[in-house]
Amino acid sequence: MKILVINSGSSSLKFQIINMPDEFVLAQGKCEKIGSGSGIVSYENYNGNKKSFSVKLKNHNDAFIVAKNLILDKEYGVLSELNEICAVGHRVLQGGDFVKSKLVDKKIMKKIADLIPIVPLHNGANLQGIKACQKILGKKVPQVAVFDTAFHATLPPKAYIYPIPYEFYKKYGIRKYGYHGLSHYYVSRECAKLLNKDVKNTKIISCHIGNGASIT
Repeated sequence: MKILVINSGSSSLKFQIINMPDEFVLAQGKCEKIGSGSGIVSYENYNGNKKSFSVKLKNHNDAFIVAKNLILDKEYGVLSELNEICAVGHRVLQGGDFVKSKLVDKKIMKKIADLIPIVPLHNGANLQGIKACQKILGKKVPQVAVFDTAFHATLPPKAYIYPIPYEFYKKYGIRKYGYHGLSHYYVSRECAKLLNKDVKNTKIISCHIGNGASIT
């Protein structure tokens, strides 16, 4: 089973083809500077063959077409046809009160869209990535939204409500959501494995250091 993983950022699209269940990465790449005059594309397959070039990327749909062409490329590609992709996983930044991943349907897409005002640079791009996959792969290929906020979604109200007028929370949904949850979830559990402990019996401080940074 081959899974396509997509991370649609505000001006980038990162992708991987993963062979399951051994989780072997067949290929990975990224399309950057989407919406600018000249986008930058980099790609590498499991044999170590690399390709990079500049191309105009008007939107995430353009970026996904580039990714698709690389995955199917006769020299650099790892698939012979798109129907080898069994499912698509999307990293979605803001999932509101969702505590786990969701199979994408019209209801989930509306929820992602409704949350755009809270994270305008990200949820809109995440939604574009989902729509691009639907357009090219077809609606029969299952897509799953994995929410970056789900890791923190069980915070109690005393932790997530800011000391600002309560109406801001009720009317606009302004609260502490917590981000980089996918990173913190993975790192904390890998750390527990190294310690040979159940993660529930540990006290771990995890640090996500990137263009955005957080400590949990």
